[in-house]
Amino acid sequence: MQILTQPQTEHHLPFAALLPALEQMFTTGCEVPLRHHHAIPGRSTDEDGILLLMPAWQTGQRLGVKTVSIFPGNARQGLPGLHSVYILYDARTGQPLAVLDGDTITSRRTAAASALAARWLSRPDARRLLVVGSGRVARLLPAAYRCVRALDTVEVWSRSPASAQALVDDLRAQGLPAQHAPDLEAAVRRADIVSCATLSTAPLIQGAWLQPGTHLDLIGSFTPAMRESDGECLRRATVFTDTTEALLKAGDLLGAIAEGAWSTDRLAATLEQLCRQQHPGRRSADEITLFKSVGSALEDLAAACLAYDGFCAG
Repeated sequence: MQILTQPQTEHHLPFAALLPALEQMFTTGCEVPLRHHHAIPGRSTDEDGILLLMPAWQTGQRLGVKTVSIFPGNARQGLPGLHSVYILYDARTGQPLAVLDGDTITSRRTAAASALAARWLSRPDARRLLVVGSGRVARLLPAAYRCVRALDTVEVWSRSPASAQALVDDLRAQGLPAQHAPDLEAAVRRADIVSCATLSTAPLIQGAWLQPGTHLDLIGSFTPAMRESDGECLRRATVFTDTTEALLKAGDLLGAIAEGAWSTDRLAATLEQLCRQQHPGRRSADEITLFKSVGSALEDLAAACLAYDGFCAG
């Protein structure tokens, strides 16, 4: 059994290869049971945690499971609140093949899935990307999006101006055309693509700010208590999701439904349907599109297989 460190896992997941790997997995499909949630009690409620198990497999090929431990109280000890590990197996024999860095798999496949969706949902001439957030996933979005669109401007907004500027400096060091956007509304109004990767529990993006032709990508709200957009965003947009699981857990969708701004029968398509060419995606230059993702074990399996095969090939 191979063990891939964080740098090794990252090295074998370049976006130029990861996007096609995700598209192929969505096209061919795999078995993805609902993720398992287990409460892990601590010595006090401040130390309580959650263990998530996310399995997926393709019969006769590969089997994988990602374990995710979420302990919000870790911040007081100077530790990350989330850790994850991915274990890849041979689905024919059950033999373990590799252990990979789950955090790297999660962040890179998340950014890649958003960029993959934007291939169908953003305007072909989209050039200006606004990144809302400055965390692990936000840092990866410009590089992922450059695989599908010829960006000439990347703006970054964050609740922490210092964090936004730090990300801008990092992106510039990578040769990306980045600048800090201190005014969120103004930045949204001039963006072609708005990609949000935050842990916000209240709407950040207002639907009234979206201009005709904008593509809005919502990554952060992966629980009912989280939200990055108001109901007007969904009312005005053609809405797509990564999987139908988003309808059960995404605060952006559930909040808009509760407000009467949107309903599940207005879901246009999933990323699987886009990859399988069962829906054309964007239909006009003025259409406002919205992609809501919550993540899928299918994406984890595709990324783990790509990293493992690349590692073995040397």
